[in-house]
Amino acid sequence: MNMIFLKWRTALVLCLLSCIALVSMFPLYEMVATSLKRDADAFRLPPAWFFIPTIENYRQLLQEHHFGRALYNSLVVTLSSTVVSVSAGAAAAYAMQRFRYRGKKAITVALLLLRVIPPVVLVIPIFVWWTALGLVNSLAGLALVYGALNVPFNVWVITTFVAEIPPSLDESAKLDGCSHWMIFTRIVMPLITPALAVVSIFTFRFAWNEYMLGFALTNRKTRTLPVALSLFLTDSGVEWGRITAAATLIAIPACVFTFAAAKYLVVGLTAGAVKG
Repeated sequence: MNMIFLKWRTALVLCLLSCIALVSMFPLYEMVATSLKRDADAFRLPPAWFFIPTIENYRQLLQEHHFGRALYNSLVVTLSSTVVSVSAGAAAAYAMQRFRYRGKKAITVALLLLRVIPPVVLVIPIFVWWTALGLVNSLAGLALVYGALNVPFNVWVITTFVAEIPPSLDESAKLDGCSHWMIFTRIVMPLITPALAVVSIFTFRFAWNEYMLGFALTNRKTRTLPVALSLFLTDSGVEWGRITAAATLIAIPACVFTFAAAKYLVVGLTAGAVKG
C-alpha cells in the first residue's frame, strides 16, 4: 500500500508541476507565436492556433535604425556594468572578510539595507545628481548606476564564498612574497568562480531588462532596448508584431547567458547554507 501511495503521490506531484510549468510558459509561447504572425492573424478572435509563420516582423525590426542603436547601447551598458559591479563586489567582499577595521558591522548592515531599497525610489535623486555631474544621457552614467545598484548583492553573495577559504592560504602566500592584490587575483578569484558566475547572471539580467532608470537617464541616442520597446506604442495603437519580435530578441541573450552559467547558480546561492 505504501508503495502504491508513493507512486500516486509522485504522479500527482509531477502532474501538478507540469501544469504549473505549462501555465508559466504560456506567455512566452504567446509572445514568440505573435512575433511570427501577420497582423491579420495576430488580431484574430478567437486566436489563431494554427497559422503560417512569417519573419516579416523581425525583418522590419532589424531594418530600423533605432533598434540597432538601442541594441548596441544595451550591450555596452550591460557588459560594462557587469564587469564593474562584479569586480567591485569581489574586491569589497575580500576586504570585508579579511581585513579588520572600525565600523565593519555597520558597513555590512548598510549594504544589506541598500539592497532592499527599490530602484524606482532612487530615480529622482539619481537624476538630480547625474544632471549636476553631467552624466545624464550617457552610456557611462547609466552603466555606473546599474553597476552601483548591484554591488550590495554581489558583496553579500561573494562574502559567503570568501569566508569558506581558509586564511591559512593567505598566510602561506604572504610567506612566499605575495601581496594582498596577488592573493586576491591569483588565489581567491579562481576559488570563488561559482559566486562570480551567480552575481554576473543577476547583474547582467538587471542591467539588460531595467526600464525606469534607463528611461529617465537616456535620450534618443542613448536609450536601451527596454526603453526602445515603448516606441512601438503609437497613437494608432500597439504594433504587436514588432513589439513581440523585439521582446523575443531581447529575451534571447539573457536566457543564453543564464543557461551558460546555470551549473554555478545552485552552488553559488546555497554556499554556506550547510556547515560541518
